[in-house]
Amino acid sequence: MEQVILAFENSKSCLRIKEILENSGTAACVVCKSADQVRRTVNKLHIPAVICGYKLADETAETLFSDLPLSCAMLVLAPQNMLDLIQDDDIFRLPAPVSKRDLTASVRMLLQMGHRLERFVRPRRSQEELDLIAQAKALLMDRNNMTEEQAHRFLQKTSMDNGTKLIQTAQMVLDSAE
Repeated sequence: MEQVILAFENSKSCLRIKEILENSGTAACVVCKSADQVRRTVNKLHIPAVICGYKLADETAETLFSDLPLSCAMLVLAPQNMLDLIQDDDIFRLPAPVSKRDLTASVRMLLQMGHRLERFVRPRRSQEELDLIAQAKALLMDRNNMTEEQAHRFLQKTSMDNGTKLIQTAQMVLDSAE
């Protein structure tokens, strides 16, 4: 089961939402009491979604959202008049009171959105891997008088032909030069 963070000033509301989400199998919940605790938990556990009220003990949800990683989605659950105060269009809103069905459907959608955001934000290769590929391309360009595009295409084609990852092919090119 995926994890979400719940952060509400009212502990009774928080426990009720936790019960709904966990009993329905929608998500495992990590309860936080403050925006600062949410920040630390998101960064430590890489949780893709935060569900919270409009205001936390130490700041508003909107202020917290600006400090979260780009891959973390937020759902604010509050009365409509409070939701109307939120100006950031990237924050999802759900007016309270809310039905169990609407809550679970919204959280499922939020988790999907968090995963999509993570795919676009997270680099596919580490800086070390990018450097290794760049070294292999530079070697191919120098030795075979290739352009950068030709060297990259060579690495891609060789990788596909051999059924290896691009990084492995780049390493083989560098190893063969030694």
